[in-house]
Amino acid sequence: MERQYETVIGLEVHIELATKTKIFCGCSTAFGGAPNAHTCPVCTGMPGALPVLNRRVVEYAVAVGLATNCEITRYCKFDRKNYFYPDNPQNYQISQLYLPICRNGRVEIETPEGKKSIGIHEIHMEEDAGKLVHDEWEDCTLVDFNRSGVPLIEVVSEPDMRSAQEVIAYLEKLRLIAQYLGASDCKLQEGSMRADVNLSVREAGSETFGTRTEMKNLNSFKAITRAIAGERKRQIELLEEGKPVIQETRRWDDNKEYSYAMRSKEDAKDYRYFPDPDLPPVAIEEEWIRQAAARQPEMHDEKMARYQSEFGLPAYDADILTSDKKLADLFEAATALCHKPKKVSNWLMVETMRLLKDHGMAADKLKFSPKNLARLIDLQDAGVINGTVAKRIFEEIFADDIDPERYVEEHGLATVGDEAAISETVRRVMAENPRSVADYRSGKQKAMGFLVGQTMRAMGGKADPAVVNRIVRTLLE
Repeated sequence: MERQYETVIGLEVHIELATKTKIFCGCSTAFGGAPNAHTCPVCTGMPGALPVLNRRVVEYAVAVGLATNCEITRYCKFDRKNYFYPDNPQNYQISQLYLPICRNGRVEIETPEGKKSIGIHEIHMEEDAGKLVHDEWEDCTLVDFNRSGVPLIEVVSEPDMRSAQEVIAYLEKLRLIAQYLGASDCKLQEGSMRADVNLSVREAGSETFGTRTEMKNLNSFKAITRAIAGERKRQIELLEEGKPVIQETRRWDDNKEYSYAMRSKEDAKDYRYFPDPDLPPVAIEEEWIRQAAARQPEMHDEKMARYQSEFGLPAYDADILTSDKKLADLFEAATALCHKPKKVSNWLMVETMRLLKDHGMAADKLKFSPKNLARLIDLQDAGVINGTVAKRIFEEIFADDIDPERYVEEHGLATVGDEAAISETVRRVMAENPRSVADYRSGKQKAMGFLVGQTMRAMGGKADPAVVNRIVRTLLE
């Protein structure tokens, strides 16, 4: 009988915080910039440079901890994690091991079997390392310390996930929490959210964990999904062959869809952790935590439920709109102005999504105002413009946030409702297309659609489609 295996997965998720300055110095955290432009003696590890903790980092860490149902550590400390690598300027990383700021949390995810709780072992604050740039042309490696000292929180889950589907649902949940809090933009492609996957397999029904490996270099949900499938298969093949799985860190190559060993997995003792002597402990008062809890925004799940109950949106619409905070903010602001939630939802879900895809943009780059979207909806509802013209104007709003009323006036796009003018155009179109007229009268209904389209085209798309349809049908019959 063929043996069945269960996958056991835990994640270490690094989230880059949206502070303007680094965790222990005043250098900019802006993405990009010339190499080593955002640096100082502190973040390049110069001797004698002293770190000073950025208060905003603590605020973000506590906010994420509260949103993930964690216990907030009232008295936490920083520790030095010693390892030697060229992108690590001090030869140690300032992190937290013994007293992390958040512990014992959980988040709920949706699975095909229903809701599932994923435990969070801890969340700790730490600094990021620099970046190595391998120059194959010059056959050398360069170091850019712009990222060195950028503040991170590391969210360490319990090994509660059993499939790639659960992993992606968990990551989406963390991403939405951080975005709604304003703690991070969580852009995997820019490295502001990174996940290391700890994975093992065991025989179905067993309570004993197998030997786990950790996979790094995962910068997209698709890469994570492929890496989990690939590593699961590799470990099962080893077990079937009677070979041991070695505990190690592996690097995933998404182009080759294969992982390869980087180093044997280190234990905590290998890092020689000890409390950082340059940073005092962080004492967090109860009142400070109460104030942080009071500032927590309405989160995704609550917002999604409210959109269905308050605005009468279908669950699908509510889920799409709340899946990005920018879309949710646009929806609420435009609805408050025009009081037409379903129509606002339709414009965001159809035309906005289409244009985002066409331009290769993310929703957080949208720059049009809710005021101009609400005005456009009102103009169409009032019959000032028709649907075709509305779509044309929305493309201008999407690109340059133009005032739709002024644009209609300046370009003469108001709907033509003059039946005499429409009737005259229809007669001309019919005279120019006698075959279509004959086709309709011989029973080919599609011919009428052609004549309506030609009339709309002849009138620059500005005629009222309902009036055009009625007149075409009357004259044909």
